[in-house]
Amino acid sequence: MRTTFNPHNKHIKRSQGFRAKMKSRSGRNVLSRRRAHGRKRLITV
Repeated sequence: MRTTFNPHNKHIKRSQGFRAKMKSRSGRNVLSRRRAHGRKRLITV
């Protein structure tokens, strides 16, 4: 039986990265909320 969690940095960056967030309106809303909240890091990756 193989492990279920097999992370790949390229996939994570493409799906959850800054540029991926900037593509969609909802992603931009996420970034603006995190900016308004004063987050040190806008993206968790």
